[in-house]
Amino acid sequence: MDGIIEALKQVPEVRLRIIKLAWQVTGEDGSMDAGQMLFHIKELEESVSEAQAYSSATREAARCLREMDRS
Repeated sequence: MDGIIEALKQVPEVRLRIIKLAWQVTGEDGSMDAGQMLFHIKELEESVSEAQAYSSATREAARCLREMDRS
């Protein structure tokens, strides 16, 4: 188990672009600003893909950790 913990300590922090973009396309009242969304549409699409890939990789890493724990 110590090996797993040490390996996880080496994983860099990830800051997904989708979080920053969400703030950029949100109006002052908390609603989505359609104009800003259209302006940032390419970045939004890319950031959604990035977040989906990160989510998939995280699920795979968790699966591998669970299997290692069973060994």
